[in-house]
Amino acid sequence: MDCKILLLFSILLSVFGCLRAKPSVINLDEDNWKRMLEDEWMVEFFAPWCPACKSLTSDWNAFADWSRELGIKVGQVDVTTSPGLSGRFMVTALPTIFHVINGEFRQYRGTRDKNAFMTFIEEKKWQSIEPIPGWKSPQSFQMSVVSSFFKLSQILRSVHNHFMTEYGLPSWGSYLIFALATIILGAILGLILVCIIDFVYPPKPIYKEKIETINAKGDSKPIVEELADEDIKDDLLDDGSNNENEKSSDSDNSQTTNTKLNPGGDASSSPNVRKRKARRAD
Repeated sequence: MDCKILLLFSILLSVFGCLRAKPSVINLDEDNWKRMLEDEWMVEFFAPWCPACKSLTSDWNAFADWSRELGIKVGQVDVTTSPGLSGRFMVTALPTIFHVINGEFRQYRGTRDKNAFMTFIEEKKWQSIEPIPGWKSPQSFQMSVVSSFFKLSQILRSVHNHFMTEYGLPSWGSYLIFALATIILGAILGLILVCIIDFVYPPKPIYKEKIETINAKGDSKPIVEELADEDIKDDLLDDGSNNENEKSSDSDNSQTTNTKLNPGGDASSSPNVRKRKARRAD
């Protein structure tokens, strides 16, 4: 009877130990990351190849075991499988830890061990840290755009690896394909942009009238040359009128100057008046 009780007790202890040993860390990704906008969270961004992340695993799991007692939730994000979240949170070093409460994000920069994490939550040390500004918040539109670029970079990397492993292309061959695709895509986008500009800012009506007049005349000269000739004529006329105006203004200025120099109004002193010769005496 005693052996049975001891055996049952040992089984219960082993089961309880397994339950306690099982980490309470919640895995977050692109689909469920908005769960951290509710309640209070501590979230770690890590990568499986990161040595510092591996050394933090035991302390992070031990801290997660106390999450219920602390009244928080502990999560982690694998940046290799969720590159969009690393861009949304602008994660530039690993591991990176964030504290989240009521939609406010603060980066944890303290000691990375279980006791430091627990003290940070129990004493509410996060209140002394300024939250991430609104324009840089993971919920903002601009950070969503950054997240999309990070996803695109991950897709391009996977395509590059696929070319090298499946098709045996060298790295320069894969880069050449990407360069050609970029040029073609840029040309298409440029054509679309030009069409949009022409639609928003159509040609001036005066050119439409000239084209209709030329078409009515039935002239064999190309329309572009005709328009160019008319533009040149207009420029010549403008230049001629400007020259005449300049000449008239110069003559007016000379007359005014002569008048000032000769206040008596003697016409003989003017350079533009011919002097008469004196007659010889008979």
